[in-house]
Amino acid sequence: MRRAQAYLSQYRDVGVAGDIANASPHKLVSLLLRGARDRIQLAELAIGRNDIARKANAINRAYGIIEGLRITLDREHGGEIASGLDEIYRYSGQRLVESNATNDLGGLREVDGLLKEIESAWLQIPVTAQSSLRR
Repeated sequence: MRRAQAYLSQYRDVGVAGDIANASPHKLVSLLLRGARDRIQLAELAIGRNDIARKANAINRAYGIIEGLRITLDREHGGEIASGLDEIYRYSGQRLVESNATNDLGGLREVDGLLKEIESAWLQIPVTAQSSLRR
């Protein structure tokens, strides 16, 4: 059973790598938001199972994704939207660190909710506007 799970994980990783290699900038941000949310949800499950190592790893990976999104914001052209996202990403990172230290499910759910709102808005960007995003 473990061997089958390992093969499935490798297959999924190859699929994600393929998605990333062929993705537009808009799609990349979508994948990153989804990835951060998946890791936050994994951390919640790990807390429920008292799996501290898996929780810490999942939160650290989510934090890394959020920080990556934050540092790549286009502050020159992004105006208030970029500034607002910067604040949300900073706050989210802080809440993840706190949640990691205290096993706070509420903090994880708060960050997941914030990212869900950003993801939802991001996915509503019209295709015509997506092509104006820079690579």
